[in-house]
Amino acid sequence: MSISVLLSTIAEIAPDRTAIVDGQGALSYAELQRGAQSLAARAAHDGVEAIAFIGTNSAAVPLLLFASASAGIPFAPLNYRLADEQLRRQVERLGRVLIVTDDAGARRVGGVGDAILLDIAQARTPAVVESASSDGGNIAVWLFTSGTTGEPKIVELSHENLTSYILGTVEMLSAPEEDAALVSVPPYHVAGIAAVLSSVFAARKMVYLDSFDAEGWIAAVSDQKVTSAMVVPTMLQRILDELVSTGETLPSLRALSYGGGRMPVELISATLAHLPHVGFTNAYGLTETSSTIALLGPDDHREALASSDLSVRARLGSVGRPIPSIELQIRGDDGAIVPPGDEGDIWVRGPQIAGAYRGMDSHLVNGWFATKDRGRLDVGGYLFLSGRADDVIIRGGENISPGEIEDVLREHPTVVDAAVVAMPDDQWGEVPVAVLVILPGATVDPDELRTLVRSRLRSSRVPANIVVWGELPHNEMGKLLRKDIRAQLVERAS
Repeated sequence: MSISVLLSTIAEIAPDRTAIVDGQGALSYAELQRGAQSLAARAAHDGVEAIAFIGTNSAAVPLLLFASASAGIPFAPLNYRLADEQLRRQVERLGRVLIVTDDAGARRVGGVGDAILLDIAQARTPAVVESASSDGGNIAVWLFTSGTTGEPKIVELSHENLTSYILGTVEMLSAPEEDAALVSVPPYHVAGIAAVLSSVFAARKMVYLDSFDAEGWIAAVSDQKVTSAMVVPTMLQRILDELVSTGETLPSLRALSYGGGRMPVELISATLAHLPHVGFTNAYGLTETSSTIALLGPDDHREALASSDLSVRARLGSVGRPIPSIELQIRGDDGAIVPPGDEGDIWVRGPQIAGAYRGMDSHLVNGWFATKDRGRLDVGGYLFLSGRADDVIIRGGENISPGEIEDVLREHPTVVDAAVVAMPDDQWGEVPVAVLVILPGATVDPDELRTLVRSRLRSSRVPANIVVWGELPHNEMGKLLRKDIRAQLVERAS
């Protein structure tokens, strides 16, 4: 079943309900459906292979997602925070694509490959309303990975993957008319896609925040009477700081989900205390799993917070239990399932699991997908994450490849070698820390290196700390031992 059916069903049953509110106004579900159909007709006329989007949160995201589905081609939201060279390379890899963006985005990618540009304003208010329908490709969404081991891969999420997740977790037309979901996660993140699909099938109003700051987020919740929202840990810390400062308690808010990185137990405990009327949910998932595969629900949070049993209270630091449609196993290095309490690799299976990348063979093994996360299950089936097997750094919910930072650092004339690892941080969850080997007798200015990284990548990639060692640890095969580097950094800081 195509994800377009989710919208067409709701648009037929509740056409006048408000679907979207953003900085430009509001769209009903009927208007969202008509706009998506018109854009699908435009894509069909241009003969493009996909519809891409470069921009911040707005009504363009659901319009283009459902337009792509109606046209039978993938939707590819791109990371507007990338450096120009990286963004242009991603556009080249998409082939003949219709890119919806603003003037600034057009200047960044104009003239790349076979791309056709369409202004965001035209996407929101298409001039011609036509009907478009296609039983074309099975791929609904293309999302780029962070490229932790080389060039970013393109994850392919099928209509089956996405609809199985929605049908298994959302009841159709279940949202009361007063419900409103605040969407502040970026459109190029799988959580942004899931937010659209789950809200549409529930017939919930989506309120788009184009960029995040704590004051703006709180104002949007208050002004639009927002009832549910999703944040990453960094956002929550800033929101809580502002709430404590102002005494605001967000009376309309009923549900707050979080994910995308390690959530400090102290932070979630303090937020629960400040917002006792809000139900909190920790959602764990990956791009390749069509979003959430495990949940720590509101009752779990309250039970853990109130319990005197240390094993139960510890579950506040877990990501909960697998959702009903997901099978989850913890496997040791030999591939065998390990007992509760033992750490290993997390493997998952279910209809929402994609495990597919464009131009590559399937990464599923008998239907099972290796998440490349490490963790353990307690006796109650609660999942505790312990780290990333592929060494990706998750800073404020954003995945960062150590390799891209290392490549830039090595360009400096005094740097012989570089390693970047994730280190815990109370504000961001994790931050990149760089360890360098420099020329004998040379010195290096850390601020100069940070400026170099910022100029080539962006501010989130700038190392929080830069240290110089005599050598970096490698194994006998020449592989960098990042685990040893992290351990030594902790030891030297103590």
